Amino acid sequence: MNFTELTAPTFDRYRSYFENQRYELCAYALSSIIAWSNNEYKPYGAEYNDALVVAAEFKTQKENRHLLLPVCPQRMFDPEELAAVAREAGHDQYWFVPQSYVDHFGSDAVERFFKMDSHGAYSDYVYHVEDMAQLKGNRYSKKRNLIKQFQRSYVDADRVVVEPIAEQSVEDCLVFLEEWCRERDCDADDQLDLACEKQAAINTLTHFDALGVKGILLRIDGQVNAFGISAPLTRDMATLQYEKAFSSIKGLYQYFDNACARMLFNGYTYLNKESDMGIPGLAKAKRSYHPVKIVASVRLTLKE
Repeated sequence: MNFTELTAPTFDRYRSYFENQRYELCAYALSSIIAWSNNEYKPYGAEYNDALVVAAEFKTQKENRHLLLPVCPQRMFDPEELAAVAREAGHDQYWFVPQSYVDHFGSDAVERFFKMDSHGAYSDYVYHVEDMAQLKGNRYSKKRNLIKQFQRSYVDADRVVVEPIAEQSVEDCLVFLEEWCRERDCDADDQLDLACEKQAAINTLTHFDALGVKGILLRIDGQVNAFGISAPLTRDMATLQYEKAFSSIKGLYQYFDNACARMLFNGYTYLNKESDMGIPGLAKAKRSYHPVKIVASVRLTLKE
């Protein structure tokens, strides 16, 4: 199997494999696969029959080497085929396997070839776009109140501008991202996931036009205070890959989250807000928006 590194310039070459692909975990967005590349992790791809096989390689943490399920809009590889692909690729793990894959083929069929483990920290939260855009009903009353407070303090005073991310605004977004990360101590030793996400966001902004994503930013008094970036995932679902806003400004996050839902997800039924990475505060925030489902993530390890 001939693997080559997946980079921003290769996006257009492989994007056809991901058009209307079926897996609802954010790991199957090509822009995300490419953007999460860093000094420790590199993504590789190999065209295999009618699919693209994606491999994650690690510089030091070799135990984290893994494959994604082969990406093919036309079909799914059954467990026996998965085992054959893994052996040929020289890997023994599949990460980010949606529970729906196991349900489709049955756990007995999967366990003939693989050991299964929950990958709970990387299960994705999924919402109806309409719910996020309209925030109707009592369950969203606190969100609406916070939005109104932000509107009174900032929007009504004509201090806020929301605009699409464009080449000329990327540098402003990068400056904001550094400030946002200082607020959360992203680069601390115990914040590895946040540090990797920061680098992924930098990669995405730096190659914004090449990665097939959409984004908006929010300025207060001319300065970027929030940005959000979305990418297509399945036929009826897109991901909110990054959503950053200063927590010190009351109501900003709620106002901007609603703007993202209204402006970045036209034509989609579902909005995937990705996983909580096992961070309790992030999990609480994601649950507060009442997901319609949580897409469970499973890890498969090839049996001897």
